[in-house]
Amino acid sequence: MTAARKIRPAESLPIDAPGRRRLPILLRHAWYGLNQAFRRRIAHLGITPDQFTVMRTLLETGGITQSELTGLMSSDPNTVASLLERMEKSGLLERQPHERDHRAHRLDLKAEGKRKYQKAREIAIALQTEALSVLPEDEREHFLGHLALVADACRAAADKVTKKGQ
Repeated sequence: MTAARKIRPAESLPIDAPGRRRLPILLRHAWYGLNQAFRRRIAHLGITPDQFTVMRTLLETGGITQSELTGLMSSDPNTVASLLERMEKSGLLERQPHERDHRAHRLDLKAEGKRKYQKAREIAIALQTEALSVLPEDEREHFLGHLALVADACRAAADKVTKKGQ
């Protein structure tokens, strides 16, 4: 007769073991599910989640440049350039000459962009409330605070350059 195999608690397993919760997988599942739900809920407005993020960022920061927007969105310049071109053609935003830097353009939402943003914002708020409803109400801000710390740490890790590439 053989002894029964002892099951170890997840915490005693290596951090990347299949039996453990792994940050990259959890973040990807959360992001993908949230993004798909939002995409479907705003499809009737003719905008995408990325376009919503551009609109929100422009309304929250005022007329910023494409370069500034790229940094605030944690995106790459080519993706943002393509996104802005489509939004401009759709009549959602316009580029104005920058007051101080004649090589740059200030980005501003047009009336149609503001209108679509307001409708999508209501949907975004409802979706966030729905997603966070699995947590006790008094823990939601705490969770978001911790998630912000993790996001900052991930951003810092991406920005960190070492000689060995680690």
